[in-house]
Amino acid sequence: MKNTWLPLCVLLSSLLPGLIIFLLAEEARRTRTALNLTAAATKLLLTAAMAWGVFQGRQYETRVTFFPNADLVLRADSFSLLFITLSAVLWFVTTIYAVGYLEGTGHRSRFFGFFSLCVASTMGIALAGNLLTFFLFYEMLTLSTYPLVIHRGTKEALRAGNVYLRYTLSGATLLLAGVVLLYTLAGTVEFTERGALSAVVDHRVELTVAFALLIGGLAVKAALVPFHGWLPVAMVAPAPVSALLHAVAVVKAGAFGITRVIYDVYGVYLVHDLKVTRPLAIVAAITILYGSLKALQQGDLKRRLAYSTVSQVAYIVVGVSIFGTVSTIGGLVHLVHQGVMKITLFFCAGNYAEELHLHRVKQLRGVGRRMPLTTAAFTIAALGMIGIPPVAGFITKWYLGIGALEANESWLVVVLLLSSLLNAGYFLPIVYSAWFQAPTEDWKPSPRPHGWEIGWALLFPTVVTAVLSVAAGLFAGAELSPLGWTRLITDREFRP
Repeated sequence: MKNTWLPLCVLLSSLLPGLIIFLLAEEARRTRTALNLTAAATKLLLTAAMAWGVFQGRQYETRVTFFPNADLVLRADSFSLLFITLSAVLWFVTTIYAVGYLEGTGHRSRFFGFFSLCVASTMGIALAGNLLTFFLFYEMLTLSTYPLVIHRGTKEALRAGNVYLRYTLSGATLLLAGVVLLYTLAGTVEFTERGALSAVVDHRVELTVAFALLIGGLAVKAALVPFHGWLPVAMVAPAPVSALLHAVAVVKAGAFGITRVIYDVYGVYLVHDLKVTRPLAIVAAITILYGSLKALQQGDLKRRLAYSTVSQVAYIVVGVSIFGTVSTIGGLVHLVHQGVMKITLFFCAGNYAEELHLHRVKQLRGVGRRMPLTTAAFTIAALGMIGIPPVAGFITKWYLGIGALEANESWLVVVLLLSSLLNAGYFLPIVYSAWFQAPTEDWKPSPRPHGWEIGWALLFPTVVTAVLSVAAGLFAGAELSPLGWTRLITDREFRP
């Protein structure tokens, strides 16, 4: 028996509060904060209940007729729950962070309204049970994140917003073309275990063109080269927005969509037969190295982190593009691992900017003496990005490397090793100078008294996500760890 209300409740737990927040006056700080945190906590509880049910064998699906022969479908499966759980946990901590970060600023009701709509869109993407539903929420995400990118209203922010829209709407055009082409071939395409296109496998040319259109559209939000240009420009957004874009929402939606297309639209065996994933793996490998090389050249901390994201998200695409269970595990688990590590780094960047007005890498000399917990969190996440155990990033690179060898793609091992060296090149100098060099004269301490280091609303989420980055590595062998979860997902896709 299917439960028809829980997926809808998960979606509404951020959609309805977002709509209410728009109506609140700027002075209603306590009401807005209480509504934000209650909604985030409710989503966590609903997600936990749904995850428990799925692992007990229960089915969760909400289906509404959109137009004849086309339904809007929200469905929970083990893969969608991996993304939903990541989003729910990180939305909760980012909400706490955003409340502290935006204290005393203007337009907070507008910010948190769109913030909630952004999370609702992400939930819709994760729960989408067919291509139509996925496309609608995917474009809702574009429209709800645009006001967050331009929140500050400066000329630079507005320019960044225009760049963001040009890229993402161009990607939407490609994605829509792919959806329409598949609809003409196979009707409404439901996401199905091991693929939904078995009845039209003879249309090889059309399927190949549709795959290229779908992946091209999704590659924009996933920031694959050459569609990555919007991401570094969007770093003018406030730190909570940057964290959300990189760790939960936009780039992860693109990577999640690519995985859905490969596994639940086409099926891993069909894409292997069509020979369309090898070019995708090459593009992702180029993106890994290009993003790392560009990160080395950035003096601005947030732009360095942005190019790091360009590189790191491509790990997910590489993993799901190689034909094999081990590489797929590495790619899917990086969806979670990169999220908790990268959100930690952006929280730290926000803390440095908020407390000491530090924005550039060279200004961070000695900052570990003034902000030791923030800098310790940055160090943990940076080491994880390099791939040093026991932080979660090591697990990803290990599985991707073993998977590449298993699939006879040894050239990817070289790419991974070069990437780790480049990661070390742009992260370790920051870590060294922050702990061991004398402080600079660039610090401009915040006039707001925080007691020690920085306010708890900014420090608590930073420490929590840093601890999660280590815990995901230390307890990777547990059944319900991100790694254990992804093993369950890949087993169903590759079993004979």
